[in-house]
Amino acid sequence: MKKALILSLLVFASLAVSAQTKKVSILGDSYSTFKGSNPAGYAPFYPDANNDVKEVEQTWWSLFIQAKGYELDQNNSWGGTTICGTGYFHRAVFNSYFISRVDMLGDPDIIFVFGGTNDAWARSPLGEYQYADWTKDDCKDFRPALACLLDTLHRRYPKAQVYSILNSELQEEYNESMRVVCRHYNVQLIELHDIEKQNGHPSIKGMQSICDQLLEAIK
Repeated sequence: MKKALILSLLVFASLAVSAQTKKVSILGDSYSTFKGSNPAGYAPFYPDANNDVKEVEQTWWSLFIQAKGYELDQNNSWGGTTICGTGYFHRAVFNSYFISRVDMLGDPDIIFVFGGTNDAWARSPLGEYQYADWTKDDCKDFRPALACLLDTLHRRYPKAQVYSILNSELQEEYNESMRVVCRHYNVQLIELHDIEKQNGHPSIKGMQSICDQLLEAIK
C-alpha cells in the first residue's frame, strides 16, 4: 500500500513537471540564427569567422531555454531580414519579412520577436502609426508593419505570451516606435543594453548578457 502511494506521488510529480515545461518559438533575424537550427534556405549568421560564438549552446535562446527548463518549438530566424517590407537599398523583401513567417512558429507557449535591427540599419521608412486595415503597401513601413505583426501574432497564437526584444545601439526613432506599438498591444518590450558584439553581432559574452537580461525581465 505504501509503495503504491509513493509510486502514485512520483507519477503525479512527473506529470506536474511535464505540465510546467513550456515551448518557446522565436521569430527573428541573424541574432537568433545558428546553422542547422533554422528552416532550410534561411541565411544564418552563426557560426562566423569573426565572432567567438561557435556552438549552438552559446546562443542567447539556447541559454535561456536551458536556464528555464523549457523546450524549443520553432526557431524561425533569417539573417538580414526586416520587420517591414522594405530592406536594404530600399528593396522590397516581402518574401522574407517577419509578417511572411508568422504562420511557421508551431504551437508555442512563449514567442520571442527579436527584430528591428535590420530595419534600423537599412533605414527602412518609419511610416505612420496604424492599428487596423493594413495593406501590403502599408507594411512597407516599419510602424504599420510592426503593428500588423503583433496583431497577427495575437490572433494566430491567442494562448502564447509574446515578448519583443529590442537590440541595443539602434537609432532612437526606431526604439521609440517599438515602445509605442508594443505598448498599444500590451506586449512587454525588453530593451537590451551593454551587449558586447563582434562583427556587429553578440559575442559569447553578449549572448550571456541577453539571456541574463531576459531572465531578469521575465519573472
